[in-house]
Amino acid sequence: MTDEEGIYDLALALAFRYSPTQAAEVWRAGGGGHNVWEYRSDIRALLPEANDKLVEGVERLDETMDEAKREFEFAAKHDIRCLSIDSTAYPALLRGCTDAPLMLFYRGTADLNAPRSLSVVGTRRCTEYGKDICARLTRELADLCPDTLIVSGLAYGIDINAHRGALAAGLPTVAVLAHGLDRIYPSMHRRTAEEMLCNGGLLTEFPSGTNPDRQNFIRRNRIIAGMTTATVVVESAAKGGGLITASMATGYEHEVFAFPGRVSDEFSEGCNAMILSREAEIALSAESIAASLGWETRKDGKRRPKREPELFPELNADEQKVVDALRGGDDKQVNALALETGISIAKLMPMLFDMEMRGILRSLSGARYRLCM
Repeated sequence: MTDEEGIYDLALALAFRYSPTQAAEVWRAGGGGHNVWEYRSDIRALLPEANDKLVEGVERLDETMDEAKREFEFAAKHDIRCLSIDSTAYPALLRGCTDAPLMLFYRGTADLNAPRSLSVVGTRRCTEYGKDICARLTRELADLCPDTLIVSGLAYGIDINAHRGALAAGLPTVAVLAHGLDRIYPSMHRRTAEEMLCNGGLLTEFPSGTNPDRQNFIRRNRIIAGMTTATVVVESAAKGGGLITASMATGYEHEVFAFPGRVSDEFSEGCNAMILSREAEIALSAESIAASLGWETRKDGKRRPKREPELFPELNADEQKVVDALRGGDDKQVNALALETGISIAKLMPMLFDMEMRGILRSLSGARYRLCM
């Protein structure tokens, strides 16, 4: 896509800035931004079934063309790439979503079409448990799948911890923003955003001058969900942006995972509910996620060294029930373990997580477990 072609696409996107889905529909039906521009004074000659709202949008092209040219100048000055929906650098997974934006603005070095990618989302008020999961997840992914792209939204809580965990582990990480690339919000995350430009990047559908208004965050979430193979919710209350992103991912038929937590924890309530209702697959480790997605681990084909189990682990009564249920070498699903041990799933899930970390058992695909002892 040349700059000239991109300007027409951008002008069209700006003309329909409040209805981005319609911008892409007009672009496709009209054969591209340049073609729509040529027919802007008589769009019904090109699109006979165009409604009045569509005609009004196309008629704004003369006004938005000057804005598009200024935006391209701003992009060139600040090393920003303007990615139209037909660009090879545009995220292919997102392109396949019905509400994909016609134009994206990108500054960074990461491949937006990385073979393996995860969105990591959750509450802005995360606990130490959530921070630990972000750090461990990214660290384990760097060992198992070192080219995995981590995507989040640069917000407080889980978002920023996912980005920082990825940077610390050497994984590429991209933040999808709810505003233009002429600012960083929240401003206290600027240093992290700058670090991401060297191994990751900043992505948005909003032109410069766009404020981080409330409604923009919902639009931002669909890009986070749409551009990655799977969405992982680390911590969430009963309601929250992370659950909205997960719901969008489900709508796109992308995989959704959630880390369980204690039933008494407010910011595990949403995750536990998603797992219980089967809206999300339980996530216990990077290995369990990779196995569920069918990812091959480690480029050299070598298996990661197994965690040595404790020789004589001290087990409480409920843990001993789990061990007894798994003796004999057969792996069992969470539901079967709950039935056999009489332990509720809500109580069992964090227990299984802890036992895996201690090397007593290992998680398999399909929420199944096997004894390591």
